[in-house]
Amino acid sequence: MLRLRVDVLQSEREQLVEELICLDGVRRITSDPELHGGQFMISADVEPAAADNVLDVLHGLDLHHDDYVLVREEVLTRGVNPGGLTASGGYSWVEILGEARANARPVARYFLLMAVAGWIAGLGVIQSSTILIVGAMAVSPDLMPICSTCVGIVGRRMRLAGSSFLTLVLGVGTVMLVACIVTLALQLFGILDGNFDVREVELQGLAEADYTTGLIALGAGVAAMLSFETRGQSAVGVAISVTTVPAAAFFGAAIALGEITQAWGALLVLGINLVLLVIGGSITLFCQRQFTPVHRK
Repeated sequence: MLRLRVDVLQSEREQLVEELICLDGVRRITSDPELHGGQFMISADVEPAAADNVLDVLHGLDLHHDDYVLVREEVLTRGVNPGGLTASGGYSWVEILGEARANARPVARYFLLMAVAGWIAGLGVIQSSTILIVGAMAVSPDLMPICSTCVGIVGRRMRLAGSSFLTLVLGVGTVMLVACIVTLALQLFGILDGNFDVREVELQGLAEADYTTGLIALGAGVAAMLSFETRGQSAVGVAISVTTVPAAAFFGAAIALGEITQAWGALLVLGINLVLLVIGGSITLFCQRQFTPVHRK
């Protein structure tokens, strides 16, 4: 459930209240005079599916963005309103857009987690350990900028899409660099002997692309976007279904070992995954925006 609070002048109050009443998914509308300034506080409960329509009304009245706030509130009871919109299952573009903007920035925590993922995945490649590979995939937050890129593309916000994709590329580059450094360090300290051949590890699928690579990435893109929208608990499951981080780590390890052919193979797998993840997520979000009904009373 979302909670709307708007500061308006008395001359704007009646029109705003009338327009909010006409919106399906907006309930418990109240209007109270403020103690100072001669303005009124308009409050209402807003279903997530109605949030975009509410913002359209506010923009239509030329209200300044400092005059209103729309916040998420935790609902402890469940129910369905007469208009057919559920309190917890609505689709709100404004929430998704806000989440995408938050994940488009390359913050320190993101790079730290990607570095940890690269460390674990690099060791997983060398040890041929699927457990370490899965652990690295679960740690990695790379699905967030992938989904933000999809939001930018579907919303035709190329600046958002560009910054999100740049964050993604920098994160993947961090994984490659850390995996390369780990491999070089193991060689330097004699832990990794000179007879080690990356072509003999049991994870050759990370350097070889076939039709399943694309199909898995496409399906994971759909699941990633659905999880991103709902902040679902399936996010970790989606993360470990694609080979972005393992392929990037394999690339870094192969470069450190001088196996250029294997490195190019891993880079191809990585590229296919990233492109089809974005395509799958974008198609999912586009279809939702096209076919989600807009209700009015």
